[in-house]
Amino acid sequence: MSREIAVYVGPGGETASLKERGRVVVYRNRSGRWEVSREKAFSPGESMCLKDLRGAMVELVEFLGDCKIFVGLSVTGIPYYELEKHGLRVWEFQGRPEEYLDFILAKEEEECGRAAAPKAGAALPVPVEISGGRYRISLKEIQESNGGLTSKQVLLPFVRRGEFYSLEVLCNHLPPWLEAELLTGGLAGEVEHLAKDLLKVTIVKQCCN
Repeated sequence: MSREIAVYVGPGGETASLKERGRVVVYRNRSGRWEVSREKAFSPGESMCLKDLRGAMVELVEFLGDCKIFVGLSVTGIPYYELEKHGLRVWEFQGRPEEYLDFILAKEEEECGRAAAPKAGAALPVPVEISGGRYRISLKEIQESNGGLTSKQVLLPFVRRGEFYSLEVLCNHLPPWLEAELLTGGLAGEVEHLAKDLLKVTIVKQCCN
């Protein structure tokens, strides 16, 4: 894997939100030491229209090249969607890059060393049909555990198949990838707060075959 990590930093050199003015700095690890490989001013802000924001993110992805790890203080919405779509793994960290780059690289290398499949014996949650074409699934258990499964692994294959009319998803927080899909129109649905740490996301098919 590439030993590069891109970090979005503000004027003070600490990790910044993509809603703030800043720059993207790509760090490369050489023989255990981090050095700046390249950097680029980047300020998507809140004033950009959807088309311009997507264009800016495409330019950023091209600048990143082989770097497949991106760190920001807060990465949500269109920026998260575009980075994830182009195969980047997104981290959210507070502080100065030198405080966490080693940690992120170690975790990424550990993840690459694991088998892609879930551990033997791990039960993969599946949506349960509650009436004709209407399904329900709870993601709370996997969000609260460290079993190696992610909400995207569990849910996205079912959603992509589209063999449902509606799908209720119970979760303790809205997964960033799902938030991005709803925001960009990749999926249609609504989010309802049922209680503290309990959300219900209702996904509906945009069209039927």
